[in-house]
Amino acid sequence: MSDWRKAAAAALEEGRPAVLVSVVQHQGSVPRGTGARMLVTAEACAGSIGGGELEYQAIGRGRQLLGGRAGDTQQIALERERGQICGGWVKLQFEPLTAAVLAAAEPQEEELAGEPQPLWLFGAGHVGRAIVRALAPLPFTITWIDGRAGIFPAERPETVTIVPCDPPWQAVARAPSAAFFLTMTHKHESDYAVCETVLRRGDAAYLGMIGSDAKRDRGLRWLSDKGLSASQIAHLTCPIGLPGIEGKEPAVIAAAVAADLLLRREARLLEMEGAA
Repeated sequence: MSDWRKAAAAALEEGRPAVLVSVVQHQGSVPRGTGARMLVTAEACAGSIGGGELEYQAIGRGRQLLGGRAGDTQQIALERERGQICGGWVKLQFEPLTAAVLAAAEPQEEELAGEPQPLWLFGAGHVGRAIVRALAPLPFTITWIDGRAGIFPAERPETVTIVPCDPPWQAVARAPSAAFFLTMTHKHESDYAVCETVLRRGDAAYLGMIGSDAKRDRGLRWLSDKGLSASQIAHLTCPIGLPGIEGKEPAVIAAAVAADLLLRREARLLEMEGAA
């Protein structure tokens, strides 16, 4: 669920006034396109219509409308005088939030592009924890698997689902099709078994295994000995993360992995659009 939707549901439940700001039309170069939305309350905002002076003015107008029944529509040119030189224009709709408004706000093109990518992460060690922290604000829903007792942190983002499973590769069968998989368990053989199980399924959108060149080479031989074909094994990515980032600290690895997964997610979305 989008952040603004969660905030809207909470505002309705608590009886707090709010205004939904939507980009209903745009032309030319704009920071966010048609379908972008932002919820404005007296205390905070959720979602975004593009930031900068445009969003600042929209928040101000939204707060002027709080508590009323009337909405508003504005067409705004993104000109230098407004502190933005994109050159296009957007049409904004301001609607006092009601249950009907929320129900009618169907996901549009930009919002659909923000739908989270399922990621199944095997291993809750230092690197696994760093990756969860890095991906928490990004468009991923994480299923986190480890079989060791007490290994998961007490506090975790709401986008994370914990699945204690020993051996961990048995959890692969529960994953949806076209999921991303990352394995970094505390045993090489366990990582290899996760990879084997994912590759035999044959429907992963991405499979990555943490490791050195030596671990990769041994893993490739292990998978080949298990009877997997070269074309199947070719779907395994090891090492993980953007190339050229050499740091081995968990936070560095996590940043490289997060950037790589974002690129892969964008490529997958473009592929899906092309196939539609």
